Amino acid sequence: MGIDISKMRNIGISAHIDSGKTTLSERILFYSNKIHAIHEVRGKDGVGATMDHMELERERGITIQSAATQVEWKDHTINLIDTPGHVDFTIEVERSLRVLDGAILVLCAVGGVQSQSITVDRQLKRYHVPRIAFINKCDRTGANPFKVRLQLREKLGLNAVLIQLPIGLEDKLEGVVDLINMKAVYFDGDQGETIRLAEIPPHLKADAEKYREELLDAVSMFSDDLAEKFLGGEAIPEDLIHAAIRKGTLLEQFVPVMIGSAYKNKGIQCLLDGVNYYLPNPTEVKNYALDLDRNEEKKELSADEKSPIVALGFKLEDGQYGQLTYVRIYQGSLKKGDELQNTRARKKFKVGRLVRMHANSMEDINEGAPGDIVALFGIDCASGDTFCGGGVNYAMSSMYVPAPVISLAITPKDKKSADQMAKALNRFTKEDPTFQTYVDPESNQTIIRGMGELHLEVYIERMRREYKCEVETGMPQVAYREAITTRSDFNYTHKKQTGGSGQYGRVAGYMEPFAEGDYEFVDMIKGGAIPTEFVPSCDKGFKEAVKRGSLIGFPIVNIRCVINDGQSHPVDSSDIAFQLAAIGAFREAYHKAKPCILEPIMKVSVEGPTEYQGNIFASINQRRGIISSSTEDGAFSRVEAEVPLSEMFGYSTVLRSLTQGKAEFTMEFEKYGKVPQSVSETLIKEYEEKRRKEQGRS
Repeated sequence: MGIDISKMRNIGISAHIDSGKTTLSERILFYSNKIHAIHEVRGKDGVGATMDHMELERERGITIQSAATQVEWKDHTINLIDTPGHVDFTIEVERSLRVLDGAILVLCAVGGVQSQSITVDRQLKRYHVPRIAFINKCDRTGANPFKVRLQLREKLGLNAVLIQLPIGLEDKLEGVVDLINMKAVYFDGDQGETIRLAEIPPHLKADAEKYREELLDAVSMFSDDLAEKFLGGEAIPEDLIHAAIRKGTLLEQFVPVMIGSAYKNKGIQCLLDGVNYYLPNPTEVKNYALDLDRNEEKKELSADEKSPIVALGFKLEDGQYGQLTYVRIYQGSLKKGDELQNTRARKKFKVGRLVRMHANSMEDINEGAPGDIVALFGIDCASGDTFCGGGVNYAMSSMYVPAPVISLAITPKDKKSADQMAKALNRFTKEDPTFQTYVDPESNQTIIRGMGELHLEVYIERMRREYKCEVETGMPQVAYREAITTRSDFNYTHKKQTGGSGQYGRVAGYMEPFAEGDYEFVDMIKGGAIPTEFVPSCDKGFKEAVKRGSLIGFPIVNIRCVINDGQSHPVDSSDIAFQLAAIGAFREAYHKAKPCILEPIMKVSVEGPTEYQGNIFASINQRRGIISSSTEDGAFSRVEAEVPLSEMFGYSTVLRSLTQGKAEFTMEFEKYGKVPQSVSETLIKEYEEKRRKEQGRS
């Protein structure tokens, strides 16, 4: 097949909500001849953007699932993934970044670096993804790319340098000045498809010289040849500048900043050139796998099609033809009919149908090359599984999956909905590791858990549409935790005498608060007071006991259980006896350790016009929020605060009415914090009432 891997790019578009990611990907598809007409995100023509192919995405004008496609630009193959901006769909961004080699960080020329841009930047740094910054929406009133460039430096700590200047701003945006070849670039034609190079307008000459000087100074760090020519005042060839920018970008020590407006079709072709010039091909990124046969030794993978195949299934989708698994090939090539092994499940399977995705349509292919992103049909696997062939047994390191913070009880309205609900939940939990479901043993209700209200809302709506399943939802439930505040000793004997051998075990020690993790067990037994074989039984017992606290029945965290004494009986001691002794000891000491309730505290960022700042402050204070910072930027202000999740339900409606719909907020989980006394008393009272009712029933 012989694809030239050095001409392949795997890139993602990531940014804050509403910075124009999907609009930008729509333009990229258009200019690379993948689609023949441009559709808008909230399309008046009833079509909607290509990459937002779910009905729900089109109605709400947001991206929910990342979509993958492949385009050709100037004999380079670009695999493109459009990711969601909403923090509720973080996992979609995480799993996309896990398999990408480079990214375009899109910023709004008015909003600048917003709260979600900071989260995305943190994810890019976690996976070491080099990026180009693209300042979009330069046609909007109040656009200021120079301010955004400063924020990239100050807020994200990036070495961001402009490689283009805007010609005019707001409604006068005409084109860009390319600081590398010192030409003005205009985008003519109805849809900006004709590129015209011209001399730089006289009034921008001085600025262009100044910013070019700054650019050359910054990139001379990455090329000795360029530095010599720059210091000697010689003319510097363009390819030398491109090479230096590329080197700095791949080292993650330089971020080229490009400018334009996707909506107005300006600057997109230059951005695609930038992707080819500055972002890495699959051979320039180091990828490692763990060798499961050699004690998880780290192995570097090579992008060579002759090597044994190693691929990662990073995303699942259940379509009308069965399960579709998106796969990134890291090493070797994947052919139809190959036999592969899923190294987690230890199962072998044959590759039946191999396809290349374009949003939600697909084309059949016979072979995938190293670095390619393709999809497999009808194989049974989970998100994050590694597939190997050729006798190797590797596992790719897994993705970071945040824990869900909110849960909701759902009840199907009729028998038909109950069957459909089971199908839907089975599929959604497989596709999305942050969406979980279980049946509450006490109330026998089905509970779903996720990353936020929007996250759960979208899944309930999808059940209704895709599975014709009507459900009623209960009140949202917050994932509380319990913890102890002081040290407390225990000395507990468990004995039970019935006919034949009884049960006997004594466990002594103490429990104390433990800040470094959720639970730790320490064995300080001396002189065999508890025989070695029963020490793990004590650990098992404690683990069982921390699953449910006695205040409100939620798991107990940040606790260390230490055993330092005990006693056994030659006949009556057993594994179960010591488990029960540990559970008894735990319960005895727990009440004396002054337990308290912890609640999830969210990092909330509200952005809106400055005139409503007072209202925003008041709305956060009413919700037990603590304001950590507020910044004003001309007519806009941003308020950062820490607010308990339990107080954030329905906040979007309140915020809209307080600010005439002009403010928006994002929130993500930050930490667990102690609940105030009054709230704690209410929660305990509610829990006791619930238990009384249940005992009354039984």
